[in-house]
Amino acid sequence: MKISLCIITLNEEVNLRRCLTSVALVVDEIIVVDSGSTDGTEGVAREFGVRWVHQDWLGFVAQKNYALSLANYDWILSLDADEALSVDLFSELLSVKEVRFPEGIMGFSFPRCVLYEGKWIRRGDWYPDRLVRLFKNGTGKFAGGKVHERLELEGTVQELEGELEHHSFLDAADHWARCETYARLWAEMKFEEGQRAHRLDGPIHAAIRWARGYLFRGGFLDGAQGWQIARLNSREVNLKYQLLRQMNIAARA
Repeated sequence: MKISLCIITLNEEVNLRRCLTSVALVVDEIIVVDSGSTDGTEGVAREFGVRWVHQDWLGFVAQKNYALSLANYDWILSLDADEALSVDLFSELLSVKEVRFPEGIMGFSFPRCVLYEGKWIRRGDWYPDRLVRLFKNGTGKFAGGKVHERLELEGTVQELEGELEHHSFLDAADHWARCETYARLWAEMKFEEGQRAHRLDGPIHAAIRWARGYLFRGGFLDGAQGWQIARLNSREVNLKYQLLRQMNIAARA
């Protein structure tokens, strides 16, 4: 099994070296599709002998699918720059490369674990967040709207147990800034689809999200970080519906 690593970047100097270091001995080629970085992203990438390709931003789905189209090998590993293989996942992927799997196996999934303010989060809404990231070339593509794209795969998926480490947020301020961005993109997408939001949609959905993550999925066991994650996730949900309702009202004016 030969593996092409596909990554999209924009100003990922801080994260990219960690990601590529974790995976360099597993993959057989590295493709980085960059949309215009102005920091040292390209310099870091070239340290690892990557194939560097510039592509103006197409949106998450189209940008990632473009990166997949450049892969030369039969298997593709698609990662984000702020992700890295854990030691266990690294070992599992090395083993996978040496094993002949049944013809029906077209992809492999693994759990993703977020490092949040110094703590690995293994409860609540964010875990296990199992994702298919290693798959047979030509069988998978990214789909979705403006946010939270997911890989769609044709064929059977084999589950691996090693974790994909996600170094997503610098701090609570960075977390909330991204929540605001995702909320706006979600509201724009739903507005374009013709969805309407009512006055109580935000508070109701926010309360459900908080209870699900903090209480029913054990987020409270993650201590202060678990509380903060549940609180900000709930605020994001409320904001999504507020923004959508504002768009609905403006359209009727």
